[in-house]
Amino acid sequence: MFAWQCTDPTGVENLSWTELSTPQPAADEVLIEIKAASLNFPDLLIVQNKYQFKPTPPFVPGAEFAGMVTACGSEVSTLKVGDHVAALPSVGAFATHACIKAALCIPLPVNFPLPEAAAFIMAYATSHHALIDRAQLLAGETVLILGAAGGVGSSAIQIAKALGARVVAAASSAEKCAFCRELGADDTIDYSIHTPDTTLRDAIKSTCGAGGPHVIYDPVGGAFAEPAFRSIAWRGRYLVVGFASGEIPKLPFNLALLKGASLVGVFWGDFAKREAAANEAMMAELLRWIQAGTIKPPVQQSFTMTDLPKAFDVMARRAINGKLVLTNP
Repeated sequence: MFAWQCTDPTGVENLSWTELSTPQPAADEVLIEIKAASLNFPDLLIVQNKYQFKPTPPFVPGAEFAGMVTACGSEVSTLKVGDHVAALPSVGAFATHACIKAALCIPLPVNFPLPEAAAFIMAYATSHHALIDRAQLLAGETVLILGAAGGVGSSAIQIAKALGARVVAAASSAEKCAFCRELGADDTIDYSIHTPDTTLRDAIKSTCGAGGPHVIYDPVGGAFAEPAFRSIAWRGRYLVVGFASGEIPKLPFNLALLKGASLVGVFWGDFAKREAAANEAMMAELLRWIQAGTIKPPVQQSFTMTDLPKAFDVMARRAINGKLVLTNP
């Protein structure tokens, strides 16, 4: 097998495409031939040693993949050779093969394309957990999605529309805004033409109404967080999803008091561990929505697995709409 190895997590330039021994599955594991792996922003942070999860070098980065089971451990009864699965092991995806516990694999419908399956778990589970479990988003409410053209943002558009909400998508260019409308957004804000002060607030008011958005979904952080929070509706819920801008905002607590608003943390990874039964039911619902065509991972660009550095460059420049996927032949 081959894999991208990180021996010194100080940047993408220190990754190397390396031949390794193909592992054999332990009793509770399966060996998967990886057909596709998606890039998520934490993958970039991990190889730069900037993420809260810090694997011990050497390690193979890549959190999420889809592929085919090629061998099963002696205790595995839920999967068989030839099954297509998706998995989110945190590391190990940027390779041709991986061993993973069978319990962590999600069996896929036969008609689920593997590149889309590789782009499915992290983004859609995060947005489902955020909008349904944490925000309790209701039909008819307005949700403002920041960074809406990215992987989690695009999934949030689709899930919010599935719930019957009105979606205002904020993105950093006219092209990205057009992409959001294609996904179902009712209105858009191109915040590349706004400064993070009254002009952004005016744009939110004109698109969300004078009362403001009931829910704000923020995977970006940075300078737009405070003006967005200042615009939130009475009893609004501000979802803290991530900090793709690289800047963790500092919000004045009096804003929450004045609006009767909630600042709500979204940490799907720990939710999945702490509330496993609820997470399993959530994933089952997402798979039903996939099969019904309610949601569809927007894979906008793909690279071969050996072109990982080029893919990371595209991600670092924010030059992708939806999800970016790496494929093996």
